[in-house]
Amino acid sequence: MILGQALAGTGLRFSGSTIRISFCLAIMAGGSGRVRTTWLLDEITLSDRDLKPISTGGIPAPDKSDPLGTISAAPWGSTLILQISYTYIAMMGSKGLTDASKIAILNANYMAKRLENHYPVLFRGVNGTVAHEFIVDLRGFKNTAGIEPEDVAKRLMDYGFHAPTMSWPVPGTLMIEPTESESKAELDRFCDALISIREEIAQIENGKADIHNNVLNGAHHPPSLLMGDAWTKPYSREYAAFSASWLRTAKFWPTTGRVDNVYGDRNLICESVCLWGR
Repeated sequence: MILGQALAGTGLRFSGSTIRISFCLAIMAGGSGRVRTTWLLDEITLSDRDLKPISTGGIPAPDKSDPLGTISAAPWGSTLILQISYTYIAMMGSKGLTDASKIAILNANYMAKRLENHYPVLFRGVNGTVAHEFIVDLRGFKNTAGIEPEDVAKRLMDYGFHAPTMSWPVPGTLMIEPTESESKAELDRFCDALISIREEIAQIENGKADIHNNVLNGAHHPPSLLMGDAWTKPYSREYAAFSASWLRTAKFWPTTGRVDNVYGDRNLICESVCLWGR
């Protein structure tokens, strides 16, 4: 998200707008084969050496004529998603896009500063700043507390957050990308959740929580588990569900407990037998 912030001739070859973050789009406003970069030729001037036309070969013929054939794969799929990107760009305008970039960068640096005393922050600049996203390193917790990045990601669901990008581009990390649309209150709530989780990890490190049976490797906690007759956890149901004060007034409840991700990836389980059997 360096849109409107970079100068030509300083080593930057092109600029891409990560519109996807605000609208849940695939990378670069539509994903592979879509709008990968947005050129603002009225903002910057590139020489012929820097910007050369690339032939795409045009639109290929359909693989079948009757029926049409595959439309969900490139180059036929996801065309309507581009209207979201175009509408956003058109409504924001040049100044609006630049301001959005500034706010996104400011948000990321604010969060990185709040979290730096609790988690290592990777890839900071010479002045200690980050771009529109930053990476917190969770790798050390495996040795000190037996905690994996997945445990932190699952525990975030108990705090009402879907985890940010996990283990990419660096394995064992979380990459956090706050958008320009998030309020400071929401940024603080997310930071408070991660700081609280760090304190839960410290409980394990200090021997105050069981390294094999704790609130992190037991996360996340759906209502079916919390309201069941049996409860064998060493921590309370109340702490599992309401570990932060705001959760009592606005709580996102996960619909299921933790599953075996590897097994699920390798084995297709179809519940809608009658539908698929038609």
